[in-house]
Amino acid sequence: MKKRLYLLIIVQFLGFIAMGQELRCNIQVVSSQIQGTNKQVFQTLQNELYEFMNNRAWTNHVYRNEERIDCNIMINLTDHSGDEFRGSIQIQSRRPVHNTSYNSTILNYKDDDIKFNYVEFEPLEFSLTEFRSNLTSILAYYAYIIIGLDYDTFSPLGGSEFFQKAEQIVNIAQNTPEKGWKAFESRKNRYWLVENILNDQYKGVREFMYKYHRLGLDAMSTKEAAGRAEIAESLELLQKVYRQKPDPFLFYFDLVMIAKSEELANVFSESFMAEADRVYNILIEIDPTRTDRYKKIKEN
Repeated sequence: MKKRLYLLIIVQFLGFIAMGQELRCNIQVVSSQIQGTNKQVFQTLQNELYEFMNNRAWTNHVYRNEERIDCNIMINLTDHSGDEFRGSIQIQSRRPVHNTSYNSTILNYKDDDIKFNYVEFEPLEFSLTEFRSNLTSILAYYAYIIIGLDYDTFSPLGGSEFFQKAEQIVNIAQNTPEKGWKAFESRKNRYWLVENILNDQYKGVREFMYKYHRLGLDAMSTKEAAGRAEIAESLELLQKVYRQKPDPFLFYFDLVMIAKSEELANVFSESFMAEADRVYNILIEIDPTRTDRYKKIKEN
């Protein structure tokens, strides 16, 4: 009887631990551009990165299996010499819309500054207090960005603690020779992404993400017009940020428009004329490079 009780406790405990894992992350390592080398190392790398992203508890919050955040990471390796690898990483994350089977894109970004050392079967080590590996630092950074963005869509500025951890990774990486971590290298890199997110001057972008998803998209399944009206109103938050600082280097602002432009065009293609005109005028002001996409709104 005692053995059965102990077994039940262990099973429940393991189930509880599993609920603490936040990501359902599909990892793909592509090495088609690298010729004449042992391909098994890339499969091993892919497997180990899958374990690193999916089996680590990134927060102390409890997640049920169905609450895990869906994301894709594709690492496209273009060069390999000894233990050194170079390439790019594509990060995508999604959020389910309440009472629907639809998933809304939250992030879709390609980072071209990927260089790391990897020895097959060596443990992948990561610490928030010291720099141990460029590979694990990059993956951990994007894990916290993904989680933070998800939290921002469910509560106002809800992802701050996770963005702060991403910022901590950036700060620790300042003395490394690898690119992507420093302000002076580029205005569109890991440094500037988390800087923009945590910068109070651009807080309206994060407030938009909450209002757009929680009060807008989530409401549309039962109150379509009211939910769409909330989305239209939320765009004024982006407009305010843009007008205060119409900076071509507003990195996070641009990533939001990349993720949302097609969705916005679809949402307001069924809108009434006054609302469609209002939304169209805002969008072509704050995102003029995608004007052709927004013309769909005027054609309803």
